[in-house]
Amino acid sequence: MFNTEDTRMNLNALVTAAKEHGASDIHLESSLPAAFRIQSNLQVFGEPIGSNQLHAMALEVVGEDLWPQFLGRGSFDVSKSIEGVRCRINVLKTARGLGMAIRLLSAFQATVERLNLHPDLKKLVANHHGLILVSGPTGSGKSSTMAALIQEINLTEARHIITVEQPVEYQFKPQRSFIRQREVGRDTPSFEQALIDALREDPDVLMVGEMRDPETMRLTLNASETGHLVLATIHSASTAEALQRMVSAFPSEIQNAISAQLADSLVAVICQRLRFDVELNIRLPECEILRPTHAIKNFIRRHEFHHIMSSLETGADHGMWTFARYRAWMASRRDWYIPAKHPKEALPTDDIPPGKRLSSLSTPAAVSVPARAVSSSQPPGTGRIEIEPDDGGLEKILKKLT
Repeated sequence: MFNTEDTRMNLNALVTAAKEHGASDIHLESSLPAAFRIQSNLQVFGEPIGSNQLHAMALEVVGEDLWPQFLGRGSFDVSKSIEGVRCRINVLKTARGLGMAIRLLSAFQATVERLNLHPDLKKLVANHHGLILVSGPTGSGKSSTMAALIQEINLTEARHIITVEQPVEYQFKPQRSFIRQREVGRDTPSFEQALIDALREDPDVLMVGEMRDPETMRLTLNASETGHLVLATIHSASTAEALQRMVSAFPSEIQNAISAQLADSLVAVICQRLRFDVELNIRLPECEILRPTHAIKNFIRRHEFHHIMSSLETGADHGMWTFARYRAWMASRRDWYIPAKHPKEALPTDDIPPGKRLSSLSTPAAVSVPARAVSSSQPPGTGRIEIEPDDGGLEKILKKLT
């Protein structure tokens, strides 16, 4: 247990303390002490928090105008900066009264290199239409990988990118691309309405924070078939399960049509999990990557998802990766990137061709370590990223382009 003299800490003090202790999450519940998640373990902090004190914290986060909405739904999602730390906050009703789950997002700009992902992932966003699914269990780094893929487009191509999220977790600074970010509940009433609106807004790339229902999935598929590159997340333990879950979400009478759409539009499925490396003291992403060969497309159309694994195992020449093959690549890798301890880092200058930059950039350093097997120890709760916003707006961007 941590020791603290302040038994009535407010939300600002809790976030500050969590940051100082290297925590990734804070869990609050009426009549219980705060719990910090540090290196995957929960550790108690301070004294129990009273219901009135927690109510005041929740009201501060939600706001008086939206409090009736929270009471009706029983939960509320928001992202905001507290004491200089950007946080994703979920306020919820519980059997004890109120609770809060707070994820601390470190100020770290994501790229494929900085997340220690395989460079093959860059090839996926070279496509100008189709669907990229990023899957995995909760807390596996799906949002971070999506942010890195969006950032890859942002650094290399002039495209119009629209993101739809609830809440907005990673704020992008426009480089070569023009980026609009919309938060469900704040900027649009639903994922469905945002996707309908997006198709009237001349997008090149759409990012869907989470596909939660069949209607969102249907609109996402439609967008990927009409000349847009769409990135979306879904919860699953494997690439085959991600495809099966998507098809199974629809009524049986239309599943054949959905399977055909999915097979025709699919660019790739990435299934990700995180593995903590003791020597490097960071979490490393471990991926399974599926590409849509003719055989894979036929399996999807015929709902033969159980056959996908055999094609995945023999599909190395087509850019596919099993978890085992990906682990072997990780074991032979030497140039791991170790995130800097500074709260903010600039993007690498070399990633943007001269004359195409929208802002001045500097080059970060990477750390090389000897090749060795990746540890299977439990992952810690650190390593979240944030891409800082640009305060300049459209007018500033257009001036720099000219």
